[in-house]
Amino acid sequence: MSGTAAAVAAILAQKFGHTAATDGFFAAYGVYLVLVLAAQSFRLVILPELTRAAEEARLGAETRAYIVSVAALAVAASVLVILLRHPLGAAVTGSLPDESAHVAAGALAYLVPAAFGQLLAAIAASALAARDDYEVAAVAYAVGGIGGVVVFVLLADAHGPVALAWATVANSAITFAIPLAALLVRGDLAGGRLRLDVGRRLRRLVEGSAVPVAIQGLFLVCQHFAGDLGVGKVTIFSYGYLIASVFAAVTAGSVALVSSAPLTRRGLDADSAAAHVVNASWLSLALVAAAAGIFALVGPRLVEAVLGDAFSGNDGRQLGHLVVYLTPWMFASVAYTLAFPLVFVAGRHGVLLPAAVGAVAVHVPLTWGLGKAFGMPGIAVALAISTALVLGVLLVSLSPRVLTVAALGLGRLAVIEAALAAASFGVLALVIGGIPAAVIGTVVYAALILAWRPRGLREAWAYVRALH
Repeated sequence: MSGTAAAVAAILAQKFGHTAATDGFFAAYGVYLVLVLAAQSFRLVILPELTRAAEEARLGAETRAYIVSVAALAVAASVLVILLRHPLGAAVTGSLPDESAHVAAGALAYLVPAAFGQLLAAIAASALAARDDYEVAAVAYAVGGIGGVVVFVLLADAHGPVALAWATVANSAITFAIPLAALLVRGDLAGGRLRLDVGRRLRRLVEGSAVPVAIQGLFLVCQHFAGDLGVGKVTIFSYGYLIASVFAAVTAGSVALVSSAPLTRRGLDADSAAAHVVNASWLSLALVAAAAGIFALVGPRLVEAVLGDAFSGNDGRQLGHLVVYLTPWMFASVAYTLAFPLVFVAGRHGVLLPAAVGAVAVHVPLTWGLGKAFGMPGIAVALAISTALVLGVLLVSLSPRVLTVAALGLGRLAVIEAALAAASFGVLALVIGGIPAAVIGTVVYAALILAWRPRGLREAWAYVRALH
């Protein structure tokens, strides 16, 4: 999925550069990302519930009820967005030109229904995960991602950026259809009395999605203030965020998904919760540190090579350096991704709504102030601070001991990874610099990890392997 997303981003940049039209599309795409993040997070919300339902032979009825409830919400929300697409397009593009608002309005009419398709796919995938089946969902997400790329490539030249909105519809349809078909064929949707209880289920959706939506809302706030820096800056910030998100989510998101069901069956205490966050963070942050080192040395060249000439020169340098500035956010995002499902495993989700509202309330003035003072780097730092505050609230909601133990473990991990990256890339940057330094630094970094085999990394690998 990360690979197909990167391919689409590269194609979009090569074909359309960064203009008022791409700014408008990315403003609308930010809304899609909010909803899709909510969809993926909803898997973590309902997976413990569906796991218990499977053990009590209620999985079919519970899954049907969630699908029907969300489908009803999807139809109502999609119709509303289609009717109000023009004022919504103007709202998400703010002070950008009219062309941006027009493109955003057209994209929203497709992106919102596509996002709800991902929500339905998340429910079907969670039902399979409650049976310890991850293969069907993996195939569905991969095939959906590839199908979306194909649709975009076929339609982009004739229809512009909005073709990517159509591609997301195809992606969502495939991603939902495959696990739904598997559930139907296996009979996992049969049995039990259907109790919709739509209000309770939608409350679960709202409660469970509040923090993930707020986290993505932080990105929308950053986009808004990036737009104040000039035309094209929203596109630059969006690409930087997407690149950083891949590094942050590629392992952490997977571990979070596959660990919820085992942890629900096993139970959770303060020490095991903190150990889960710290151990699983090792596997992601080892990659994040290497990526930061590479982008610090050759980020602008990588950006120009992948995204095209429109991102050469000063724009390429700004985007390449932005990924490095987002490294603290990647660190906080990894830990947040791993801590979030534990709230539902432990049943401590009462703090989520206040945390979501508080995060946005803090982030708006923080981003405005740091953006005014430092430009794009200040916006990136504001995103890291706000995400770290949300992480702290989630950890302390589990227990103060979880916060203490996890903070110490994550702090030790940050120091070790920073030292490894500095030793591998920093010295070479001073001596030879450029591509040779990036290549040799990557080899040195990998060799240091293999030779030293830090205790934390060994424990992390053993822990993740033992989850099942």
